Amino acid sequence: MAALRTVLASLVLACSAQACCGNVLFSSLQRTLIVSASPQPGQVVKAGEDKITVTWRFNQSFAAGTDSAYKTASVKLCYAPISQVDRSWRKTVDNLAKDKTCQYAIAAKAYSPSNQSAEWLVQKDVPEATYFVRAYALDAAGVQVGFGQTTDKNKTTDLFVVQAITGRHPSLDIASVCFSAFSVVSLIGFFIVEKRKANKAGSAPN
Repeated sequence: MAALRTVLASLVLACSAQACCGNVLFSSLQRTLIVSASPQPGQVVKAGEDKITVTWRFNQSFAAGTDSAYKTASVKLCYAPISQVDRSWRKTVDNLAKDKTCQYAIAAKAYSPSNQSAEWLVQKDVPEATYFVRAYALDAAGVQVGFGQTTDKNKTTDLFVVQAITGRHPSLDIASVCFSAFSVVSLIGFFIVEKRKANKAGSAPN
């Protein structure tokens, strides 16, 4: 019996240490939040220009008190699997301390079980990719204790695309085309003038 108590105590301490260090497994979290975002499935939003609106609330189908430890809601923009292929820097890991799925913060607010919302301008540094939105419920220690997201379990539905900033203005492209055309015309003109000079020099009397 004493040995059993020792083993149980060790397990409790191990679990406590894991939580304190923030090593929460995503698979251990309940999907207790209902989350929606304004982009329609497949919609393209432009970084640095378009805004998205996110709403979230507690799923009332869970028992009362399930969210008693919830203190903060943290909402993030997350990569869809299609935009994680061959990109280890976006890799999904069950250990949330190592997970790289959700890298862009949208909002952080004090938790409330009723409807909450946030409007977010898609930042200029957000790369072009396919995304969804996820919200985490955090306890007083800032540890994830629940979540919700705009997509399904496999992260294949209700996804949207962010179009990244190219860093080029249309007027620059037009100017570049005009300059290139001018250069070609100038080069052709140069060759014609040189050819005429050569012909005159060849036909001049000795």
